[in-house]
Amino acid sequence: MTNASEKDIARVTELIGRKPQGEFEVVVRDKTGDPVVVKNAPLLFDGTPMPTRFWLVGKKEHMAVSRLESAGCIDIAESEIDPEELRLTHERYAIERDSAIPSEHVGPRPHGGVAGTRVGVKCLHAHYANWLVDKTDVVGQWIDKRLQQG
Repeated sequence: MTNASEKDIARVTELIGRKPQGEFEVVVRDKTGDPVVVKNAPLLFDGTPMPTRFWLVGKKEHMAVSRLESAGCIDIAESEIDPEELRLTHERYAIERDSAIPSEHVGPRPHGGVAGTRVGVKCLHAHYANWLVDKTDVVGQWIDKRLQQG
């Protein structure tokens, strides 16, 4: 994993309100270059598993998704999305994240799919971050449609 620059570490610290506890790289930026999504290492500096591979840090995007969560959209998304498509989303996410764990690693490992869950929808922010990275997250796509509708 590419280490983040000092400038990115400072900006992400500002955006999330604390210094990141593991390696990350900025994988999506807005048109001004500000971080929107970071890709976290699967293990924190102290070896703690980090199940959330893609983290939504963009201020505008975070607020927009927070409004959806506040409006009860986790349950709505879960009721409208095909369970098999959601299962595949979690599976792809876990495979991508787990592929970054060193083969010699022993000890606790991250588990589950998006945001560490195995089934259902836990966090719209994590799904939307995943969608912004590679457009394969079915929940992220659902979120994107709602955000486009305003």
